Amino acid sequence: MPKKIMVVDDSRIAQLQLQEMLSGTDYQVVACCQNGEDALAMYETTQPDLVTMDIVMPGMDGLQAARLLLQAHADARVLMVSSLAYDDTVNEAKDIGAKGFVYKPFEREQLLQAVETAFADQ
Repeated sequence: MPKKIMVVDDSRIAQLQLQEMLSGTDYQVVACCQNGEDALAMYETTQPDLVTMDIVMPGMDGLQAARLLLQAHADARVLMVSSLAYDDTVNEAKDIGAKGFVYKPFEREQLLQAVETAFADQ
């Protein structure tokens, strides 16, 4: 049974790219959200095994959304996906409890490795 992934990114192109890269793998994109508020609202009904979370989005940014999601669901797995490759951003994501960080633009192998790593402690 494939692992369920929710993609949170305000870019429709990024959503499609992630779906394409994950097709044919042990992972299935079950939902796409364009902002943090939608991600928090959809998490309950979708119950994904992993959330890929962009950082820069309108409204609630990805770091705030990840923080609230992990506070409400301690067992949630969040993988940050962003072009913000600054040490303080990466450190904040780790402090929040993110399972990893993928830098945009990325290749399929980079994404799959990060997703596998996010599940490594199961």
